[in-house]
Amino acid sequence: MTDVTNDESEAMNEADTGATEGQAAAQSGNDPAAQIAALEEQLAAAKQEVLYNMADTQNVRRRLEKELTDARAYAATAFARDALSVADNLTRALSAIPAELRDDEKFKSLIVGLEATGKELESTFRKHGVEKFVSVGEVLDPNKHQAMIEMPSAEAAPGTIVQEMQAGYMIKDRLLRPALVGVAKAAQ
Repeated sequence: MTDVTNDESEAMNEADTGATEGQAAAQSGNDPAAQIAALEEQLAAAKQEVLYNMADTQNVRRRLEKELTDARAYAATAFARDALSVADNLTRALSAIPAELRDDEKFKSLIVGLEATGKELESTFRKHGVEKFVSVGEVLDPNKHQAMIEMPSAEAAPGTIVQEMQAGYMIKDRLLRPALVGVAKAAQ
């Protein structure tokens, strides 16, 4: 409320100053050319201020639109990060099932159900822009990978990822979770 009152006071002071200047010009010889020049100066200043305010408004609008777009695109980031641990646990559980239990008719439908759940979870991630990225065979990128160990390797060049301990994920174009990897080093 005080901002509006201050703005109104400033506007009235400017108007009074403009009127006083106009009256002074009128009283100092009633010169129409001087009055026109003074009014043209005031008009140019007012036009410049309007253009500045319009540009400022446009910049604010663009910034808010970008923030809104980012908020929509990345709103699920915290939830997706938490859901990744569920997906990891499901993957670990499926990989821990021994082959003889996979062939057992009693467990077959349970395993098929768990695999279907995993596929549905991956599909839901993809639908919301969460994608797993490939790490093995890539050169270590500290923006996407977190090196956990160095492993001597004769086959891979030093700095190349040879093992992935935990998959990395992106949400749209941002890193959601870095991949935990093992990196090759020169064999000794």
